[in-house]
Amino acid sequence: MDVTFDYRYQSSYRHFIGTVEQKQREVNHNQVETETHLMDVNVTYDLNRRWELTGILPIMVADRNQIYTPKGYFHVAGVGDAIVGVRRWMFDPPTESGGNISFGIGVKIPTGKKNFSDKAIDAKGRPIIATADQSIQPGDGTWGFALETQAFHPIWFKTTAYFTGSWLFAPADTNGVNTFRTRNGETVMSATDLYLWRGGLTHRVPGKLFRGMAASIGGRMEGVPVRDAFGSSNGFRRPGYAISVEPTLMYTRNRYMFSVSVPWAVERNRKTSVTDMVNHIHGDAAFADYLLLLSVSRHF
Repeated sequence: MDVTFDYRYQSSYRHFIGTVEQKQREVNHNQVETETHLMDVNVTYDLNRRWELTGILPIMVADRNQIYTPKGYFHVAGVGDAIVGVRRWMFDPPTESGGNISFGIGVKIPTGKKNFSDKAIDAKGRPIIATADQSIQPGDGTWGFALETQAFHPIWFKTTAYFTGSWLFAPADTNGVNTFRTRNGETVMSATDLYLWRGGLTHRVPGKLFRGMAASIGGRMEGVPVRDAFGSSNGFRRPGYAISVEPTLMYTRNRYMFSVSVPWAVERNRKTSVTDMVNHIHGDAAFADYLLLLSVSRHF
């Protein structure tokens, strides 16, 4: 059994419409800033050499200064939507080639709160209690499912190529939570799919002093699609993606593995949503320059 604790930090404040940065937002001091701390507890239990049971429980702490109506400083903290699933390795490890590939499927359980609220100011300057923005809600209140794959294979000079991919499907259309927006179709939050792709090369660091250490360089793409793979895609969402260069340093000692990664964004794209098309606009979204990813894993 493996227990892993993952930590992710990001500060989003650079606004984009499509791939064009809206630099005037920072000049005019009207950018929206969101600071997110996301912790995941991952448990993997080996049923045998090929089959594994998996479980993920996310915990979010986030802050957002919202400069548009309702105006306010929103703080949320809570458990997110858990995922419970199963994974199968296609070849009995260890393989002769040293590589392997796995496929997994999981069920997303709506354990996270979808409608955290905080103090705010309405359009007439009156104090109200308003729902926090969709971007910092720990959960979306809907059931879903996830598909994921992992693959790795040694290539040359103690270098290994790797790839991981995951897609979280949200078949529900909307979750019924008020956005306080007035444009056609944007009054409630959309239940959105999420995706993440990673790939690159890992190399052991040579020398006795660095025994157990490895470094990797790769690419990373994550985002929200304009339209979900299943079901309708109405309601308010900010579709788009970020592509990053992802350097990582890993260290293994006894039953522990530690890693630190700092993906740097090279392209950010806020795409046109379904409601944008209806309203003949192209909304923006705030992206981070970089992510800080920390991980500690223990094998039992």
